Amino acid sequence: MSNADPIEIEKFSQLAHKWWDPHSEFKPLHEINPLRLAYIDRNAGLSGKTVLDVGCGGGILSESMARTGAQVTGIDLSDKALQVAKLHLLESGQQVDYRKVPVETLADELPAHYDVVTCLEMLEHVPDPASVIAACAKLVKPGGWVFFSTLNRNPKSYLLAIIGAEYVLNMLPRGTHDYAKFLKPSELAQACRNAELNVVDLIGMSYNPISKVYSLGKDTDVNYMIACRREAE
Repeated sequence: MSNADPIEIEKFSQLAHKWWDPHSEFKPLHEINPLRLAYIDRNAGLSGKTVLDVGCGGGILSESMARTGAQVTGIDLSDKALQVAKLHLLESGQQVDYRKVPVETLADELPAHYDVVTCLEMLEHVPDPASVIAACAKLVKPGGWVFFSTLNRNPKSYLLAIIGAEYVLNMLPRGTHDYAKFLKPSELAQACRNAELNVVDLIGMSYNPISKVYSLGKDTDVNYMIACRREAE
């Protein structure tokens, strides 16, 4: 049994060949990746750390973390996305261990194994996000860091993330997101606490449609990231 939606996996598999095209449907991921990488590195200090990227897709974040000197494993359930990720390593020269395995299965295999676990833009695409959160908490070492990013659930996020991004600005393919699966920060924070993770920081990500620039800040109304730590023993 896997905590995955076959429709969601197929949706991203169909676009997998475009993953590393910065002008494709994945353009937003390319543009926000430097901000996310800097945030993760600033908090956790990636160099020399063992890192797991959950829902790695084509490897945009995984490769950038490897570039900092981290030892990175990326996991996903899309064969096509993982093939693209592995092929891109030949071009970039980076080293990432890509595996097709559910995060819950890996958590049973390698509990308390990683210094840092990242799970970005995935929780809103799975049937049971709490299961993913618990698995991430199990995978990280005591004192280690876990980072999640997702979309807030409110009228503003529906207007901007779905109507605006998918139907007006055509930044994302229509049907990319299901509003009912968005998570409020309070809900995500509670799920993290239930998994025995301490919430350290919450930061929002905003997009200015005029300047076409993304930025990190206090506005968590639409996109946001949360940084957690597992209790040190």
